[in-house]
Amino acid sequence: MSVVTRFPPSPTGYLHIGGARTALFSWLYAKKLGGQFILRIEDTDRERSTEESVQAIFDGMEWLGLTYDQGPFYQTKRLERYKEVIDQLLEQGDAYYCYCSRERLDNLREEQMKSGGKPKYDGHCRHKAEKVEGVNPVVRFKNPEAGEVVIKDHVRGEVTISNAELDDLIIARSDGMPTYNLTVVVDDMDMGMTHVIRGDDHLNNTPRQINIFKALGAKLPEFAHVPMILGEDGKRLSKRHGAVSVMQYADDGFLPEALLNYLVRLGWSHGDQEIFTADEMLELFDLDGINKSASSFSQDKLLWMNQEYMKQMPDADLAVRVAPYFNKAGLDVKVGPELEALVAVQKERVSTLVELVQQSLYFYQDLQGYDEKADKKQFKVGAIEPLEAMSAAIEDISDWTAQNCHDALQATVEKLEIGFGKLGLPLRVALTGATASPSLDQTMFLLGKGKTLQRI
Repeated sequence: MSVVTRFPPSPTGYLHIGGARTALFSWLYAKKLGGQFILRIEDTDRERSTEESVQAIFDGMEWLGLTYDQGPFYQTKRLERYKEVIDQLLEQGDAYYCYCSRERLDNLREEQMKSGGKPKYDGHCRHKAEKVEGVNPVVRFKNPEAGEVVIKDHVRGEVTISNAELDDLIIARSDGMPTYNLTVVVDDMDMGMTHVIRGDDHLNNTPRQINIFKALGAKLPEFAHVPMILGEDGKRLSKRHGAVSVMQYADDGFLPEALLNYLVRLGWSHGDQEIFTADEMLELFDLDGINKSASSFSQDKLLWMNQEYMKQMPDADLAVRVAPYFNKAGLDVKVGPELEALVAVQKERVSTLVELVQQSLYFYQDLQGYDEKADKKQFKVGAIEPLEAMSAAIEDISDWTAQNCHDALQATVEKLEIGFGKLGLPLRVALTGATASPSLDQTMFLLGKGKTLQRI
């Protein structure tokens, strides 16, 4: 059997973290088994769907490297197909027209809730639908009244739902627009879906969809309902927990490889291993290894993982990745050290590409002043002699290397018979404007001889 999976986002907003994880799991499973991964845009909610959201989905998928083999398919371009299936269900007696008014349905719901029952449609039009002039009816699926639905789920195990708990759901609204549970079944059926991997918030839809599959004589896909992602406060992940848009993480300077690695670990594990290459993910990922419990999203853990990826990335590659962030900050990298040399000394000290840029501003632009506390503490009369001596030592350097800068520092300290801090602390503030930087020999080397002397 050739595996076919899909990612079917609704274009009503950006591509969020939860959706990206679902897409990743579906992509990994299909790619691992040499199957097909399909992108399907579920845009039947015409009021909320936007072109901007569609583009945000494309951008997020491209940035993450989740390439699809088929698609993108748009549900709004398949409306005739859905109508065919609705007509088929009506003709074979598995669906019917319902003329019940909103008032009747509201009263029914209220009565059921008062009596402690579960609100659901009572089948009023199921056997004898009386046509009401001037009323466009909805179409309901005739759910089986007896028996049960058994879901054999890769994550949840076997889940059994009694058909008596399900009502006759609407599969076409009064304007003829098909509903989610109908369209998703038709799409999965037509596209040969073998595995449906999605959030467990869809689990209550699954028995309804299985019954529609059966009514259409279609082969059932296998299901894997993935637990939700929670914030560190234990509540469902949302905007209040920070950036949840995939492209926000791109803007914030995260590497897509690091985010993918973090996402695969949100709900799936392989022993105690934390860092996975793309090849390792493809080799090791399996649906049955998905955790049953919800995962907690930690920004600190993501920052740690991103830093690990930055540290392990070759300097030349990291320089290419960070260059656009320098451009975005309005910095001309041609007036400072080569980026490859810069990232070699900075990548151990930062967690994101944006932070790398922020911590490197003084290499590419004039100092904008000095840190106030550092200024008062370090630029005292006692700093004049060490700085003047250091300046003279630098003048004597003919071959500008980090090692020769280091030797000049050491020689100056020994000549003046002072502790290193007497020179190092004011020198660092003079060169960078603050008290944090790479080692002084590396900082001097990257700044260059001219800028180093000028700033002293």
